[in-house]
Amino acid sequence: MSELPTPDLLYSDVEEDLRASVRDLLTDRASPAALLARVETSEPYDLKLWRTLAADLGAAGLMVPEDLGGHGASARETAVVLEELGRSVAPVPFLGSAVLATSALLAAGGSVAAELLGLLAAGELTGALAVPLSTAPGAAFPASVTADASGSLSGRVGTVADASVAELLVVPATGPDGPGLYAVEASAAQVTELVSLDLTRRVADVSLDGATARLVVSGAAAEAALASALTTAAGLLASEQTGITEWALTTTVTYLKGRYQFGRPVGGFQSLKHRLANLYTDLVNARATARYAADALAGGFDVDIAVGVAQARVAPIAVHAVEEAIQLHGGIGMTWEHPAHLFLKRAKSDELALGTPGRHRARLADLVDLPA
Repeated sequence: MSELPTPDLLYSDVEEDLRASVRDLLTDRASPAALLARVETSEPYDLKLWRTLAADLGAAGLMVPEDLGGHGASARETAVVLEELGRSVAPVPFLGSAVLATSALLAAGGSVAAELLGLLAAGELTGALAVPLSTAPGAAFPASVTADASGSLSGRVGTVADASVAELLVVPATGPDGPGLYAVEASAAQVTELVSLDLTRRVADVSLDGATARLVVSGAAAEAALASALTTAAGLLASEQTGITEWALTTTVTYLKGRYQFGRPVGGFQSLKHRLANLYTDLVNARATARYAADALAGGFDVDIAVGVAQARVAPIAVHAVEEAIQLHGGIGMTWEHPAHLFLKRAKSDELALGTPGRHRARLADLVDLPA
């Protein structure tokens, strides 16, 4: 039995430079005040920010090979971007386009995928993978969309992440020859945005009625490509959840240092120190787990187990961290004017996305041969 590679949980200098660039952009363009103002409008996504992040910083093409127009980086660098997006809950379609749709096309391969990946990597197209956001790795290939002999698609997919701003839909469908992945222009579909728990990442229903499509890959390769995309997204989502946890801790520490009661900072009270110390321990745990998942995805080792552990462990940590932040902020944390509710909604929707922690624990039991 061959030994697994030694995981590298540290950030490289390149990754830290990338983090600094993304953080500076989000600090300037996605402040809490800007977020709160935007979610009240009919255009919750900040597409100008998305174009800057995707095209100018090149974040959309991190995982795409250089010969296809990307930067030839890996899941590790993409995870760093997601950490920063978690710290800001910026309303951009990074998960749907740069992770889900891009991962599916990367795994599919072929000339159609290569053409589309170049456009996605350059930020010229925004994509979405037409599966419900709750779909977990290991789920059966979807059967809600069918393809006829000419390749036209009909059917409906609910709760698709970032579909309302996508220009390209990557659609799993069952055709005459079995499962396939198809590329569809979003203008050929009816996309209906839903009322979403998460105000900064919207979901939509996608309806197709004889929509013209291009076959990307079919058969077992299509099933493998979809499975790879879901696994990659679930593993990288743990980095976003780590960013949410970091925001909750740092924001709460700052608030408690400046809030005085009985002539002393509230953060000096022993009981609150203990709660903050527990949050810090959770953050360290979450970061190590998420980094291992990103490193495993980048290196292609121990992927399913690393991703399962990451989602089973990090998702509840993020939710608990924001709940603690709201409680420790007192009354102001429960108001609409404070951004904490945006982070709680993102953390809770992330906990349900791409498989619940319970679903991942059950899958882990099978992977490591634990008895039922």
